[in-house]
Amino acid sequence: MGAVEKVRPRVCFADLERTPEDGRRYELYDGEVFVVPAPIPRHQVVQQLIAEALRRHASAHGGFSVDSPIDIVFSDYDVLQPDVVLFTAARARLGDLDRVIRDAPDLCVEILSPSTEATDRGRKMQMFARYGVGEYWIADPSARTIEVYALGGNEYALTQCAGHGDVVASHILPDLVLRIHDVFP
Repeated sequence: MGAVEKVRPRVCFADLERTPEDGRRYELYDGEVFVVPAPIPRHQVVQQLIAEALRRHASAHGGFSVDSPIDIVFSDYDVLQPDVVLFTAARARLGDLDRVIRDAPDLCVEILSPSTEATDRGRKMQMFARYGVGEYWIADPSARTIEVYALGGNEYALTQCAGHGDVVASHILPDLVLRIHDVFP
């Protein structure tokens, strides 16, 4: 007789919805549950500054932006909580304020934390690409940089690493003016 493997049932979004509120944030990767640790204060400050800038842009140019905690249900078994998401004016209707989001945002932003960096640069980035998120930013509070990735085919290409004195160059928001020194005070 061969070795017996422990079988883990796949968890779906409906299972998460039925889970009693416990204050934790959860993500699903192909039905596997991951608890997202609470971020450190610097992460939250950077997240809020980026979210405010994107909300101002959406207000002025059309669109919809929100920051975490927010579930993006790419499929029943793939559910992520990006730090900030944005839908452009052309796709703002997909960000219904009264329903869970089931469409890929135009932009997802992750702020790095020591406990999430490998996931943010690895399987989370790959999932955003797989589901067609057009642009992905990785903000690094330690390096004081924002990396901008544009989707080409089914993978991302780094188009900018904005640092001290730079303005973030977004392909989906060409009129956005986001200065690095405004994000990392």
